[in-house]
Amino acid sequence: MRWVLSKALRKKGFSVDLARDGEEALRLIQSGDYDLAILDIKMPGISGLDLLDRVKELKSDLLMVIMTAEASMKNAVEAMKRGAYDYITKPFDLDVIDAIIEKVNRARELTSQMSILREELKDRYLLEKNIVGNSPAMREVYKTIGKVAPSDVTVLVQGESGTGKELIARAIHFNSKRIGKPFIALNCAAIPKELLESELFGFEKGAFTGAVERKLGKFEQANGGTIFLDEIGDMPLDLQAKILRVLQEKEVTRTGGSQNIAVDVRIVAATNQNLEELARAKQFREDLYYRLNVVPIHLVPLRERKEDIPVLVEYFLHKTCAELEVPGRTCSPETMALLTAYSWPGNVRELENTIKRAVILSSDPLLTPADFPGLRIQRTGDAVATDELSLEALVDMKLRASLTNLDKMETGDIYNLVLKQIERPLIRFVLEKTRGNQVKGADILGINRNTLRKKIQELGIEIRRD
Repeated sequence: MRWVLSKALRKKGFSVDLARDGEEALRLIQSGDYDLAILDIKMPGISGLDLLDRVKELKSDLLMVIMTAEASMKNAVEAMKRGAYDYITKPFDLDVIDAIIEKVNRARELTSQMSILREELKDRYLLEKNIVGNSPAMREVYKTIGKVAPSDVTVLVQGESGTGKELIARAIHFNSKRIGKPFIALNCAAIPKELLESELFGFEKGAFTGAVERKLGKFEQANGGTIFLDEIGDMPLDLQAKILRVLQEKEVTRTGGSQNIAVDVRIVAATNQNLEELARAKQFREDLYYRLNVVPIHLVPLRERKEDIPVLVEYFLHKTCAELEVPGRTCSPETMALLTAYSWPGNVRELENTIKRAVILSSDPLLTPADFPGLRIQRTGDAVATDELSLEALVDMKLRASLTNLDKMETGDIYNLVLKQIERPLIRFVLEKTRGNQVKGADILGINRNTLRKKIQELGIEIRRD
């Protein structure tokens, strides 16, 4: 029986190992990686049913088929109760084995798809938490994602390094009809030019030295799903022509191969360069640029959406503390003012790394400007202090910082807390406008001059007289 089954299965291209009893089968299963095990119920030593129990403990995902010459209901019920995938009785035609293997293949494919779907749903949940910001610029990005995601149009995401282009690409995929299919990302600038083609399109065995077996390229791996081509502006011109062919013909050819392989892939590309200018300079194919730029999404740098910084800071503090399993951290109002005033040339990525570094190096639950020694605020080329920010900006930052943990405040705390945070910048601002004239300042503030003098002393405000 073993000889007949192995010969038939090997003819169909399967790799088959044989075991003469349950103990030998256990040794093989422990050391190997199998898709299917066919077990007889009556064997020397361990019975097929007992072997089934032992295998389930070792490899719970291994599918097992029980066969027996005793076609009793008891055997069938017992086999299925113990987790057998199927049950067949001897004698049987080889067509029965073929049918079972076909079922196994379908089950494997379904399991794989479900696994991908579970991971993508998990990623989608995390992604929705990861894309942070409610500025007008980000709201426009969200609206565009909602419009383009259901279709299969090609999208070009443009923005400086660190603005979150891959997050946007994933958001498009996870909100499309392709969810449950692969999302494959490739950074075109991170792979040497001579290897990029084989990464994209794969290669056949023997195509070049070192090609000891066939390898599927990213386009084949992404079949049915989405491929994200990051930094596409760095792609060589000869490869750009092949990407254009994929867009037009929806097929690829492996390196060293002659067969055209159909692929159904949505392309989302990204760049931190101006592709239109590169196309005019003949450094990027103009026809590919227009095929990629069907729907453009522009991500503005963080310095142009500073109202999102306090929200991002709180998000990264929570995320970092959870990852590092350390007590929570908060930023003082002065720290939040510093972080909001900084220009962040590295954008959101730099902000995240800066927050992570501060959390690691500081043991104090309250982060102060001293925890961010590398930040230098620039305005019109000159260094300025954080307390020289506009009143509107500073008060807004302090209010945001004060109200971040609103749900944790004790009853009656909020008035004094908020008042304390905005009182000093408000008085300083008014005194600057009155050039240090306390009488005029008190009138503008609507308080008694003695009250103003007391506040100046309490808050340590320096009077600058003109």
